[in-house]
Amino acid sequence: MPKYLIEREIPGAGNLTSQDLQGISQKSCGVLKGMGPQIQWVESYVTEDKVYCVYIAPNAEMVREHARQGGFPANRVSEIKRMIDPTTAE
Repeated sequence: MPKYLIEREIPGAGNLTSQDLQGISQKSCGVLKGMGPQIQWVESYVTEDKVYCVYIAPNAEMVREHARQGGFPANRVSEIKRMIDPTTAE
């Protein structure tokens, strides 16, 4: 199943409180539950003004639909083609 990187432009994201992030996470999980098991949220990274999320889904449109239903921005959805890490050098 394809994996996607979603770039969400959220000004001030780095200043969101733990409670804010919990609420956002709960909303996301609720939408995912309603969409079924084909789409999965793997993890997210919060920076100053953006949130980068990794999802597994059959297609990018399903990722965009999750964002639409949740009221989250999905400024860029990119399919992850390959991964590398320090062990790639070996």
